[in-house]
Parts: sequence; C-alpha cells; structure tokens
Amino acid sequence: MSRFIEKDQEGNLLKGFIHEFKEFAVRGNVIDLAVGVIIGGAFGKIVTSIVNDIIMPPIGLVLGGVNFKDIIIPLKPNLTLPNGNHIHTLAEAQQVGAPVIAIGQFINVILDFVIVAFCIFLLVKGINWLKNKEHEKPEPEKTTKECPYCMSEIPAAATRCAHCTSVLETEPGQA
Repeated sequence: MSRFIEKDQEGNLLKGFIHEFKEFAVRGNVIDLAVGVIIGGAFGKIVTSIVNDIIMPPIGLVLGGVNFKDIIIPLKPNLTLPNGNHIHTLAEAQQVGAPVIAIGQFINVILDFVIVAFCIFLLVKGINWLKNKEHEKPEPEKTTKECPYCMSEIPAAATRCAHCTSVLETEPGQA
C-alpha cells in the first residue's frame, strides 16, 4: 500500500496521504468536473420537466388524450386489479406488481436524452465558434504585389517596377 501513497517529510504515511488528497482535490480540473456534474444534474431535472410537463401533454392530447407514462405492454395480459378491472396504467401495474414493459416511460427517457444531447451540441458548437472567433485575426494589409511583367515582388504602391522598369497600371481606387 505504501507504494501508492507517499509519506510526508517525517515519514508519516497518513499525513502524506492527506497532503496528496488535498493537492488532488484543489486542482482546477477536479473542481471544474464537480461543478459540471452539479450543473448537469440540475440541467437534467429541467429537461425532464420540459419533456414531462410541457412537450408530452400536448402530444398526448393530439393523440387522443394519451398519457405517455401510462403506455405499457403487459407481460401477463390476464392480470387484473383487486376490483376485477384490467390494468391500463403503469401505476395500476405497479400497485399489483404486474410485470409490464413501460414503453411510454421509455419514450420519455429517450426524448430527455435527445433534448440534453441537442443542448450539449449547441453549447459545444457555441464554444467552438467563440474559440474560432478568438483565433481569427484579420489578414494584414498587403505591402507588396507582383509585377505583371517580370513577376518580381515590388511595393504595393509602386507605379514602376524596380526590376524591369515597366510602367504599372494603377488599380481602381489607387491614386
């Protein structure tokens, strides 16, 4: 065990371990990760609420008043509630312990995932755009041009080539 945990200067194993843990815990990456996990958890709850409370009710209404959480596939179709009625909702199936495939709940979770993935995609795309914008620098104004007669490099404002002495035409907008 002491191979993996360094001792402090006095040879104390526990103090060395505590010191090593402190260094690990206060590193920027660990703190950034902790903040990301906390914000991600809160963001997940927001997305779940958006899906369950805002998106799915109108979709269920359009589909004839269906509550997506209650869409189930019973694995034992003849099970009934204690009052003799057939099981129609997930809550009823859970009440009697009936084995069901909760397909509606699965659809909600998939929709949660798609929305979270899309939001993360937009976030990463925005961050990449900002990073690229920082790195984009305007091209410096050209101070030289090429002589069309001898192909030598000459000052951009030149009206005569210093190499072949050809008279150069001025470009529109130049004096």
